[in-house]
Amino acid sequence: MMLLAINWAEVGIKAAQFVASFSIIVVLHELGHYFPAKWFKCRVEKFYLFFDPWFSLAKKKIGETEWGLGWIPFGGYVKISGMVDESMDKEQMKQPAQPWEFRSKPAWQRLIIMVGGVVVNLILGFLIYAMMLWHWGEEYVPTNKFTYGVATDSLARTVGFKDGDMIKSVDGDYIDRFNKIPLMVILKGAKTIVVEREGKEANITIPEDFAGKLVKYKALNFVSMRLPFLRVDSLADTSAAKKAGIKKDDRIIALNGTATTYMQDFRRLVQQNKNKPVALTVLRGTDTLAINVTIPADGIVGVYNADVASLFEQKKISYSFLESFPAGIKKSKETLEFYWLQLKLIFSGKVNTNESLGSVISIGKMFSPVWDWQNFWSLTAFFSLVLALMNILPIPALDGGHALFTLYEMITKRKPSDKFMEYAQMVGMVLMLGLMAYALGLDIFRLIRDLF
Repeated sequence: MMLLAINWAEVGIKAAQFVASFSIIVVLHELGHYFPAKWFKCRVEKFYLFFDPWFSLAKKKIGETEWGLGWIPFGGYVKISGMVDESMDKEQMKQPAQPWEFRSKPAWQRLIIMVGGVVVNLILGFLIYAMMLWHWGEEYVPTNKFTYGVATDSLARTVGFKDGDMIKSVDGDYIDRFNKIPLMVILKGAKTIVVEREGKEANITIPEDFAGKLVKYKALNFVSMRLPFLRVDSLADTSAAKKAGIKKDDRIIALNGTATTYMQDFRRLVQQNKNKPVALTVLRGTDTLAINVTIPADGIVGVYNADVASLFEQKKISYSFLESFPAGIKKSKETLEFYWLQLKLIFSGKVNTNESLGSVISIGKMFSPVWDWQNFWSLTAFFSLVLALMNILPIPALDGGHALFTLYEMITKRKPSDKFMEYAQMVGMVLMLGLMAYALGLDIFRLIRDLF
């Protein structure tokens, strides 16, 4: 029965966006290896989107290359003759090197082939961000223009935040873009946040274990813009609110007698009353009504707030075509920096790795439940940059591992043996496959836990 509670239409839309985004990233990454290999006269035996153990969904041989579609959406690959890769083709490596093989090429050519995918992913991420800034620009409410201050969750309140606080500075610096504040706390270990409360300043000291708690409980938005609950703008068709008789333009002013002046107050009270009947106080025109609603198990009653954008002073930044390129580079640099800090946080032991790791399931859940092109391209750019960063790590089986061995050869003039490369590739593959299986297992466990 729990499976019936899943909105499979939303799951399908998220899955479609994930497959489309991942396909763009992977195909272009592998083309970053394919074209340099062809330029340097290497034979490319296979080009696959997704992995194809035992069988493939589709394949066609064009010239010397088999182009195919695998069935495991964990990546893709190009099989270049004479290269120790995930195919682990040991028989080929036992034969004398041929002129068209990867291992016959000079070290500098092999290095270019190896880093080609990473370079393409970096360029792709930068170009997407640049074109997004050119097309949509940027629009946000500066931190000092939060008319009603911030709304807090239970974790934020444990360290001293209160609803209505105006954030003045983080470690002594004013942060204009509010969405950077959680990142500074989680990734950069911010120590002190100064807030204005009832006309006076108050210092909030951030404990060392606070970042780990935020990651564990997925409370990245521990403080958010406080939004007044104006009126019901729309209702989900099958929502509990609509079934109970709530209508468009109603004002829900209380739940069980507790005021719901702000949207976050309403959501908090709804979450506290899952699977319970509650009494809503509703203003409809000049009438005050009492409407009983049973809160569903998922804590969603299905009402949408009216647009509150006009209540806040927004900063709008438009970019010309030429201006978008340096802005795209800056955004790409910030994205890589924050992701690198996140990796350092995980490996520092300050957060529980089990709460931080995720597989394709976690990635897919990040996409919008409706097809949102701006969100789609933003996530595609982000994942492209992340793939570049992860792939350049000096780990055997990754591009960075191959590049490291090639750099060693260029510096020492000593080429690692094919046997050593086979063992290194094998160790790297075991580590990577083990990590992916572990992350997938964690995601499956979380899905089962959330269902039951």
